[in-house]
Formats: sequence, structure tokens, C-alpha cells
Amino acid sequence: MGFPERRMRRLRRTAALRRLVAETRLGVADLAAPLFVREGISEPQPIATLPGVVQHTVDSLVAEAKHLVSLGVPALVLFGVPSSKDDVGSGASDPDGIVQVALRELRSAIGDDLVLVPDLCLDEYTDHGHCGVLDRRGGVDNDTTLERYADVALAQAAAGADLVAPSGMMDGQVATVRRALDAAGHHEVGILAYSAKYASALYGPFRDAVDVKIAGGGDRRGYQQDPSNLRESLAELRLDVAEGADIVMVKPALTSLDVVAAARRELDVPVAAYQVSGEYAMICAAAERGMLDKEAVVLETLGAMKRAGADVVLTYFAREVAELLGGGEAPPR
Repeated sequence: MGFPERRMRRLRRTAALRRLVAETRLGVADLAAPLFVREGISEPQPIATLPGVVQHTVDSLVAEAKHLVSLGVPALVLFGVPSSKDDVGSGASDPDGIVQVALRELRSAIGDDLVLVPDLCLDEYTDHGHCGVLDRRGGVDNDTTLERYADVALAQAAAGADLVAPSGMMDGQVATVRRALDAAGHHEVGILAYSAKYASALYGPFRDAVDVKIAGGGDRRGYQQDPSNLRESLAELRLDVAEGADIVMVKPALTSLDVVAAARRELDVPVAAYQVSGEYAMICAAAERGMLDKEAVVLETLGAMKRAGADVVLTYFAREVAELLGGGEAPPR
């Protein structure tokens, strides 16, 4: 009879054994690719702080989407960069705004082969860089902003969105968007809610990607969550589900794995985790300097998000990982 202390290593001996008993499996079908499309450019523009990521033209976006389909990636999340901005983010709901134009082109080119998820927020479109309409004191007016979110949701649904993704962390945003969609007959359009979105220091490269500068050197702590809070996140998650969210999301992913795990335990809807721009940039920078094995770290971090309970992982590594896995799953090493 073998010694009890030797039982644990028996199933770790070979790669095939490890693959046989793996508890968590990361596959291409778990991934969603965040992509940027910019108005008024003739060729893709590199983003200095996000190596390998670009602001797409509509044509290059369609080409990238077709490649993602060929790799088996099931979804893309779309962020727009307009050529002009104003105080209420008019471009976000303009039927001829960059995201709506891109959605129509994507739907025409790829049909239902890819889940199209436009980000539903105003910060990319406002000249002050906040996620909503400002009041006279310079704060974000929650209820006025909700009216704008309803307009944006309707424009995105009409353009071909499968899911809309309200990300501004306004109170009541999911209920408002659901009512607007249903009243207009868009019952089939779902909601991927940014439910636990922390006021993180890891969003810097993303703001470069969408040309956002928050007015007066301000921040978003008045509406995004305190990174030290867990109970507050769970309350937000429950509220969003009660208001009609089809999928809930936690952001940033790696610093919020406890929140992902708690959401998975408590909720019956799919849970998404967003490996944000700062997480991506740190891995790329360290790998460039020879400090770590990029491929191994990417698979390990994404695997940790799956292990915590994420059903969907948003990552700027989506294409790279899908090409690496060849449409399958990451084998245990």
C-alpha cells in the first residue's frame, strides 16, 4: 500500500495525466475580444500603451472580426472613438455614429457568427471624459445620464447589437436600459452589465485607446466602486440581476478574483471577468524585458479567472490565445 503523503503527486507525473484530471479548462469559447474602432482614419492606428492593439478603421475591424470567427472566438466588445465630442456625448446615440456604423457593417459581413457587444457609456464621446452628463456643480447627474443611456441602447440595438454593455455604474442603469429596449420591441437584445467596476489604477492604457482625459484631472470615484469593498460589489451584482441583467461583469479581473468567485457562488447568470488594459500592458512590458514567459503568464492568469468562476473572459490577448490554442483548450503544463 502506498504512503498517503505520496498520493498527491501520482496524477501530476505526465502532461497527459495532468490533462486528464484538470479541474479548470480554458478554451477559445471562453474568450471575448475588446476592439476599438475610430472615426475618420484611413488605416489602423497603433496604441502606444497597448502593444499589438490598434484603433481600427471600419474595414480593418470587419477583417479582424472575420479572423476571430475563423479562430472560434465567440464575441467581441466594441469601443468607439469619435472624431468630435461634446458635453452630452451625442455621438454615442447618433445612428451614424462610429459604433453604429461599425455594428451595421459587422452584422452584414459576419451575420450571427460573432456576438456583437457594444460598450454602452458616454466617456468616449464626452468632451469632459466622464461617463455621464454633468450637473451645474460638475458632478455626474445620475438620472439625466440614464436618459442618455436609454437613447444609446436603442441606437445600438437598431444597428445590430446582440448584447449592450452599460458600463457607467449609474444607479438604475440596467433597469432603464431594459425598459427602453423592451418598449421599442428589442426584447431579444440582452444586457451584459458592468456590475462590479472598481475605480482602478489599471485603466490608464484604455483611456489612451479611446482618447479620454477626465476634466480637471478628476477621477470617477464618485460612481465607480472603492477597490477595498466586497459587500458593495455583491449588492451591485444582485441589483443588476434583479433589474434584468443577462450577464454580469467584474472589472478588473485579476485584482477581483474574490468578487468573481462570490458572484459565481451567489448568482445563477453567467459571470464575465475583464482582464483590463493595465493588466495586459504589465504582462507585455515584463515579457518584453525578458522578466517572464508571456505565453505561460497569459494562460495562467486567464486560467485563474476561469478557476474563480468566470464563464466569459474579456481580454486583449483573445486573438493571440485563440491562435495558440487552435480552437481548443489550454493543456495543463
